Amino acid sequence: MYVIACRGGSLYTGISTDVARRYAAHSAGRGARYTKSHPPEKLLLTVEFADRSQALQAEYAFKQLSAVEKRTFCMRHETVSD
Repeated sequence: MYVIACRGGSLYTGISTDVARRYAAHSAGRGARYTKSHPPEKLLLTVEFADRSQALQAEYAFKQLSAVEKRTFCMRHETVSD
């Protein structure tokens, strides 16, 4: 699972087996419809899971959090540096 800070202050969450490749696609405007209109500014967080099912469950749970809770989680679990 990964979390991206987008222009305008929003967050985008997704899953991928190759986060660097996926982030590059988002940055190039090919990653997702949302990141085409809200370009990525920074990869905030990556979290690895044993399998796709666990990653999808974690992504769903993360998306249920409020914006403040998401940002707090990212600050506490930051694994990506500038």
